[in-house]
Amino acid sequence: MLDKPYSAISQFLKLESAGGILLMASALLAILIANSALAPLYDLFVDLPLQLRIGALDVSKPLLLWINDGLMAIFFFLVGMELKREVLEGELSDRRKVILPCLGAVGGMAAPAIVYLLINDGDSAATSGWAIPAATDIAFALGILALLGSRVPITLKVFLTSLAIFDDLGAIVIIAIFYTEQVSATALLVASACVVALALLNRGGVTARSIYRFVGIIMWVSMLKSGVHATLTGVVLAFFVPMRDAKDPENSPLKDWEHDLHLLVAFMILPLFAFANAGLDLRGVGLQQLTHGVPLGIAAGLFFGKQIGIFGICWVAIKCKWADMPQGMSWLSLYGASILCGVGFTMSLFIGSLAFEQTGIDRLFDERLGILLGSLLSGIVGYVILRKSLPIKS
Repeated sequence: MLDKPYSAISQFLKLESAGGILLMASALLAILIANSALAPLYDLFVDLPLQLRIGALDVSKPLLLWINDGLMAIFFFLVGMELKREVLEGELSDRRKVILPCLGAVGGMAAPAIVYLLINDGDSAATSGWAIPAATDIAFALGILALLGSRVPITLKVFLTSLAIFDDLGAIVIIAIFYTEQVSATALLVASACVVALALLNRGGVTARSIYRFVGIIMWVSMLKSGVHATLTGVVLAFFVPMRDAKDPENSPLKDWEHDLHLLVAFMILPLFAFANAGLDLRGVGLQQLTHGVPLGIAAGLFFGKQIGIFGICWVAIKCKWADMPQGMSWLSLYGASILCGVGFTMSLFIGSLAFEQTGIDRLFDERLGILLGSLLSGIVGYVILRKSLPIKS
């Protein structure tokens, strides 16, 4: 009797769409609560003060920032390991397969930023949000693709995933360069010492996770205090996790760790992040808020900028024979995938929290409004076009 429900749960967790479905449910729940009588409880939840103190070391933040600066470091750690694996042994190790998604990612980051800046030209306070529409949420995108079932060719999934990986890499670089506060030399020196220690551990063939965790925690705290965004710790740490065990070449510490973290990230960290960041109070939102440059620029960047940038540069690359059209894909399916990349939810919310964290909450606009509108429109239109362009398999 117990086998059936457990089997159903197991099948759900195996679905590619499960992570995206849970993200959507978490975001929707946050919006519903934020627009109900429970809104004060939601505010108390995200503003709950939490303090970690060890001697003179004091880290005190509201729960929202513990999620954004702490738990999201684990997400970036997973992204870093996926990137390293793909470059060394995966799809990104084949140069010919890399060219098209790499160029697509460049266009898919540049065009939305340009659209945003054109709409917000002359508003110096708004320009710091230029990177918000440059992001793609692969969990949502793959979740929408999964709704199309077996008609989706594996090449389209590989293209979309590879493009999202390059997109994530670009987002990491943007965060490191443009969203770093005033740097503390002492804290940065400690973080640098941690990087040296990680390099020595990797070179020495050390595979024990506990040692990497210990150094990673020290580096996270020092990055937090340095002014460089603490989530970058996850990416740096990932690059030093050994791909192979010198004593057992068949064993991959990186793949094992990546596998073990996937469920935690997909089914706890990202939904919790979505819930804590998507609680947009829509009561009182009118034409003035909808047409403000920031949400309008983000929505237009995600929907129009993404499809123009990705499809445009891919069209040029294929026509100029710099790259090949992936097997099983057509121009229409490539266009549909380009629109689908306008679902920027998770990373867009994250960058948005950095871009306007100094402006306070009493502003006219809310960047989350633009992210939700742009992502929703991109998801719906992308799905409709892909459904029309991909043949039904008998």
